[in-house]
Amino acid sequence: MLSEEQRAEAVASLLESHRTKVQGERPSQMFPGIEIEDSYAISSAVAERKVRDGARIVGHKVGLTSRAMQASSKIDEPDYGYLFDDLVLQDGAVVPFESFCVPRVEPELTFILKEPLKGPGVGLVDVMRATEWVVPSIEIIDARVTEPRKIYDTVADNGAAAGIVLGGRPVRPEDVDLRWVGAVFYRNAGIEETGLAAGVLGHPAMAIAWLANKLGPLGTTLEPGHMVLSGSFTRPVWAEKGDTLHADFGPLGSVAVQFS
Repeated sequence: MLSEEQRAEAVASLLESHRTKVQGERPSQMFPGIEIEDSYAISSAVAERKVRDGARIVGHKVGLTSRAMQASSKIDEPDYGYLFDDLVLQDGAVVPFESFCVPRVEPELTFILKEPLKGPGVGLVDVMRATEWVVPSIEIIDARVTEPRKIYDTVADNGAAAGIVLGGRPVRPEDVDLRWVGAVFYRNAGIEETGLAAGVLGHPAMAIAWLANKLGPLGTTLEPGHMVLSGSFTRPVWAEKGDTLHADFGPLGSVAVQFS
């Protein structure tokens, strides 16, 4: 476990990387004794600093929701980070490539809540009942720390959250079988990835249940109006300057973002 001084040093390094868009040293390299609790404390401290500086928390993201990604990170559960109002973009957004260190993108489903959720004991039906809309989305992820990252570094870095692009045709959660929502993910004219939302813990709503149960014992409630990214069901795709990334969700429409 790290000392408060060590955690503060990691927070300062991450905030500097956010400011300069230059990758900083990995917390796990700075402090080999880091534990996952330290990483979440560092992420929360960065979030608190952002809120003090004027940002507003509008929800959370869940990551590492597939078995393959968990195995590659040598963990047995997902992770989470915070979503801020300045990360939310609309379909067709053009974003400066220089606003990121090394951006990648993933197709996901975003759950917009109409009722509060607080664990423990939250299940799939509770999530479906509490959700107003499910929205096709693209998540932009970024690494504010150098490679090779460990899970401690990704968690401390707010789960790599860097943007969320909302689009497509929002649906009520009961109107479609969310397990079978699929996406064809393009970079420019080429197909990079395809996948089904069932790859997210068997049902994407289970990612929101996991988050509610993870945060509930910490005193945190998922609030009405908040959005929760449920996790990618494809591998991340690299974005280069000038690229347009386009996720075609079939009957649920499409969503795109361009890096200028």
